[in-house]
Amino acid sequence: MDKKNLHKDTIVIHEGYDDKEHQGSLAVPLYQTSTFSFETALQGENRFSGVEGGNIYSRLGNPTVRVLEERMTALENGKGALAFGSGMAAVSTILVHLTKSGDHILCSRGIYGCTFGLLGMLNEKYNISHDLIQMKTEEEIERAITPETVCIYIETPINPTMELVDIQAVVNVAKRHGLRVVVDNTFSSPYLQNPLDFGADFVLHSATKYINGHGDVIAGLLVGADKEEMESIRMSVQKDFGGIISPFDAWLLIRGLKTLSVRMERHTSNAEKVIAYLKGQKLVEEIYYPFDKDNPQYEIAKRQMRAGGGLISFTVKGGKEGAQLFMDSLSLIKIAVSLGDAETLIQHPATMTHSVIPEAERLQMGITDSLLRLSVGLEHAEDLIADFKAAFAIMETVITERA
Repeated sequence: MDKKNLHKDTIVIHEGYDDKEHQGSLAVPLYQTSTFSFETALQGENRFSGVEGGNIYSRLGNPTVRVLEERMTALENGKGALAFGSGMAAVSTILVHLTKSGDHILCSRGIYGCTFGLLGMLNEKYNISHDLIQMKTEEEIERAITPETVCIYIETPINPTMELVDIQAVVNVAKRHGLRVVVDNTFSSPYLQNPLDFGADFVLHSATKYINGHGDVIAGLLVGADKEEMESIRMSVQKDFGGIISPFDAWLLIRGLKTLSVRMERHTSNAEKVIAYLKGQKLVEEIYYPFDKDNPQYEIAKRQMRAGGGLISFTVKGGKEGAQLFMDSLSLIKIAVSLGDAETLIQHPATMTHSVIPEAERLQMGITDSLLRLSVGLEHAEDLIADFKAAFAIMETVITERA
């Protein structure tokens, strides 16, 4: 059969691994080793010089990690991938690769709190500036480009507001100006969205989230559209900065990936049921979800995503006090940052994941004190809704007593 036409459901299980090369082991073996021996001194010389391929040292490459990288390359329709010890290691690596002192990065207005912190550090220490804009139209993007701009960095959907950025529009502008495009695809996973298909140069993930899916790994992944460039990044920034993934964590991600397709379908179906419930609640003010037909960006969602995924953001009445009361009134749903786990998680971005962002900029991003981010898990939807009902009942009682 032609393996080039395999569906993603099959790729997550088979890509990048031939059991015949590993004594018939059905599961990918864990190569928990720091270094590899050479048969001769000449072989060691040839591997270090690049004349001969093969394993050298696990910071430069590892057979278990390689399976993960090849699998992610196929899932994102890319040409090469690198695995890291965290999502932020992937973010920092690609930004260091693309920039030098005096350069400018154009970013989507909403951005993960630690990415925001990294951008501030690059500006303060290395004179690499940035601007955050909405990116609603190609014209808006054009106006924000400066002679020093070298790349456009976007999240879509944006954490935590679930706003979308039109990937094709960004790529159109970038190509006219010779800029590189980086897309943080964490919220969708490669099962629901593939930015490289629209012409982006790089796509990255906090693999801690949907790629792993079980809340027991911290990791990051970067996939690129150019194989030689990805290998260059491996042997320069990643090698020297050292933000690599451990073989064991790579092995856990390979195991988690096998169920990505079925997990994403369940996350999505549960999210849709939760949204249908939330729409009828008088204590809920706004709901933000890409595939909600009431979402003004629904048409963009349909163009670049296959489904809405498991992330919902919504606001409740009562500001910060109301949001925290609601979270404290839940019993099944856990208060925790991160997302993509089997467990449903809820968090308050303004005081948690995005607390590093100054209030004025945070409000410009749409991150208000009443905003909650919900990562819908794999539990039965009826049980999640029952937990919501109980929490809203407590809120109503408290509000009535205070009145």
